[in-house]
Amino acid sequence: MRRLLLSALGALPAALRAAPAGLNGRAVRGGRPAAAPDDGLSGTGGTAPAPDRHRPSPGRGRGDTVRAWTELFRVSALFSVPGDALAGAAAVGRSPGRGTALAIGASLCLYEAGMALNDWADREEDAVDRPHRPIPSGRISPSAALGAAGALTAAGLALAARAGRPALAVATGLAAMVWAYDLHLKHTKAGPAAMAAARSLDLLLGATATATAMSTATATSYAGTGPGPRAPRPMRLGAVPPTGPDNVARAAGPARSPLAALPAALVLGAHTYGVTAVSRHEAQGGSTAVPLAVIATTTALAAAVLATHQRQRPGEPARPGPAATAPGSSYRPDHPHHPAAPSIPDLGAPPGTYRPHHHTAPALPDLGAPQPGTYRPGHPPHRPTAPALTPLLLTAFTGAYLRTAGPPLLHAALNPSPPLTQRAVGGGIRAMIPLQAALAARAGAPGSGLAVMALVPLARSLARKVSPT
Repeated sequence: MRRLLLSALGALPAALRAAPAGLNGRAVRGGRPAAAPDDGLSGTGGTAPAPDRHRPSPGRGRGDTVRAWTELFRVSALFSVPGDALAGAAAVGRSPGRGTALAIGASLCLYEAGMALNDWADREEDAVDRPHRPIPSGRISPSAALGAAGALTAAGLALAARAGRPALAVATGLAAMVWAYDLHLKHTKAGPAAMAAARSLDLLLGATATATAMSTATATSYAGTGPGPRAPRPMRLGAVPPTGPDNVARAAGPARSPLAALPAALVLGAHTYGVTAVSRHEAQGGSTAVPLAVIATTTALAAAVLATHQRQRPGEPARPGPAATAPGSSYRPDHPHHPAAPSIPDLGAPPGTYRPHHHTAPALPDLGAPQPGTYRPGHPPHRPTAPALTPLLLTAFTGAYLRTAGPPLLHAALNPSPPLTQRAVGGGIRAMIPLQAALAARAGAPGSGLAVMALVPLARSLARKVSPT
């Protein structure tokens, strides 16, 4: 009996060694591999994380998906886009209208397309430097980001086409610059220049779309095919003809070619160049000279905006040459309150009757405040060309530009760490808004400048939730 017991105990280890094993060395129970532990831990006491297992991505619900897309699109930087079109419309002497709205929509689509394409192109680099970004973290797939970039580009070009062929041509160049920057030029020396060109083209898109929509609507109105009157109707004496239909931009001053917006586009492009140059060091930091150089550029741009305003008052028309004003005539063809000379035949009117070829107008009785759109030759214009508050607003907007961009750049120069460098980039992006407002005010459109500045609180509030970089 004792021998049988000893022989059975000796055969037990061999039987255990002969038992079939499951996947990864786990024992088989009931003919099937045993289930893997649910804790996902390995090592002594189950305290070390399993190196061969990926952690679940945090974004699975609808709210997390929305937040992932807002991070991908960097929606807090989106408020720096509408001011481009408004500043461009002001630069060509037009108030915002239908063409301006189409340009804003096209700019927003192309801007967000660039954001999605940027993260798609940098997905491998972000996996090392920024693993929390939507694509490296697995919250958004690379194919979805690339598809969004393509769809938004198509939508932007479609909106620009609604504003006319010239606007579509500018938008096509802008889209090509955005894709070239994200796919290749970003990591070359031409990267900052490409981004500056894209921002300048965005302002020119607003100028071109506004001017094109105005000229097209005016032409179709007087040709009998547009929403306006089918033929010019006779006007009453002293009435000022309208500058176009109600649904398009009206003249805020002397109408100018879209090329007149080129100086403002260059100013905005120079600022963008500096911000892009700083952003090239936001992942590793370590640059002191670049923030200092951008501070000098920012100061020079602010001085240039103020100096240009002092040389020429915004909205003030240029004085006509000898050929523009006939001798002995008080009519000024370039004056906004004298859009058309009264065509009244000289029938030998008695003394005291107003005749357009005389220097002085007759003394008219004061009938109260003139109605809007009525020319009163014996009274000063009821609406000034350049508001008295324009210089004050321009100074305030320029000061806000320096206040927004300057301190973060100074901090990044003193301590070029990645967090402070990223903060300097965010400040430079937000500083575009007061710069756009200053450019609009300089061109004689303080109302557009105030509308642009109204976006500052929204951009600042949203930047606390979604980083613009």
